Amino acid sequence: MNKVSASADTIVAIATPPGRGGIGILRLSGAGVTDIARSILGDVPQPRQAVLRIFQDADGDMIDGGLALYFPAPASFTGEDVLELHGHGGPVVMDLLLAHTLELGARPAQPGEFSQRAFLNDKVDLTQAEAIADLIDSGSAQAARAATRSLQGEFSMMVRSLTEAITETRMHVEAAIDFPEEEIDFLADSQLQARLDGALALCAQITAMAGQGALLREGMTVVIAGRPNAGKSSLLNRLAGYEAAIVTDIPGTTRDVLRERIHIDGMPLHVADTAGLRDEADRIEAEGIRRAHQEMTRADRILYLIDASQQPDDAAVALELEALPDVPVSVVMNKIDLSGTAARCDPADVSGLHSAGRRASPPRIYLSAATGEGVDLLREHLKACVGYQGAEAGTISARRRHLDALGRADQHLREAQRQLLKQRAGELMAEELRQAQQCLAEITGEFTSEDLLGRIFAGFCIGK
Repeated sequence: MNKVSASADTIVAIATPPGRGGIGILRLSGAGVTDIARSILGDVPQPRQAVLRIFQDADGDMIDGGLALYFPAPASFTGEDVLELHGHGGPVVMDLLLAHTLELGARPAQPGEFSQRAFLNDKVDLTQAEAIADLIDSGSAQAARAATRSLQGEFSMMVRSLTEAITETRMHVEAAIDFPEEEIDFLADSQLQARLDGALALCAQITAMAGQGALLREGMTVVIAGRPNAGKSSLLNRLAGYEAAIVTDIPGTTRDVLRERIHIDGMPLHVADTAGLRDEADRIEAEGIRRAHQEMTRADRILYLIDASQQPDDAAVALELEALPDVPVSVVMNKIDLSGTAARCDPADVSGLHSAGRRASPPRIYLSAATGEGVDLLREHLKACVGYQGAEAGTISARRRHLDALGRADQHLREAQRQLLKQRAGELMAEELRQAQQCLAEITGEFTSEDLLGRIFAGFCIGK
């Protein structure tokens, strides 16, 4: 274990959202909770029982009244003494109560500090702590279910199963190193190769599930680009399902970047509609075009719209595509209701390159943003671009750092396999297996750094 120590401070935070509400909750955790409870409530409530109390200030005057809940250590969320005061949700009342707890020796909690203390006190592992934030931030029912499964420990159990498989393989290898005088060649044992193959297969399975979970959590960023009046705003409205952007037949209607967050079978899709790309533009429109190019550089994929009713020339389209940033592109042939073309999706042509030599012929989707014909093909195409298969039962909530750690573990396992098959180097193989174990330990937090913890918990809500 390489965990930093939990602070001895008593922390406090308002655990409900800012603003007016029926209920406001103040949460405290730490060694000073019982003293603060006696000052505000007059006594320490019975553990895990909601009791009605008056919340009083230093002079004994009433600040508010409501429910008090006390959870003594270690049977609490953080593993420390925890007190929750459930009062009225007015911001002034909450601020007065918060200020009084600060006078009594508590300090304001940092973002995610309650969850961080739960992790440091071994109440949850790191994947479960991250799942708490994912559950709060979930933008769809599928994402919430995936976060709940990770919170219940499903992801952690998968990682531990893989760690156990690697440990057994490593024990077998180190036995060969520790007993070289034995006549049996442990490294030639077929069971060793079978165990290593099993670990690689399990790593691939977990990586695939984590990849789906990361897509479910983070989604895909798409920028809609093209020349003026190609139907970019109409496509945004069709994908969003409502009139998110103004649509007119006047070129250059969109001057700034319009962003919408939608879902495709549970996968978040961050869509940006941009100003029409053309050479001649006034100063305001030119700024919109500059922002469009800037937005495209940050995208996972560019949807480049072409007005199919104008019978575009392939060579001219190729030149327009070459001017785009080096980001994956899908060409959307819009307005097929005017061109008489059937809706379809043509895959990328990788057999030849354009004369500029940089970009192969990208996939083309033929649709009508006005009528909706072919838009489902676009949705399926976007899912296929990132390998999203849908929020199936068993999908877990995962993050990019989990995928990175799993990828590094897979590399170490493959190098261990190479050392076994090519070099028969037991010491080097054992070291690669140890490195794979350490990568997996980063996921659950059994081995981690204070800097990593700071980055992870800084994205949490204050009071959680």
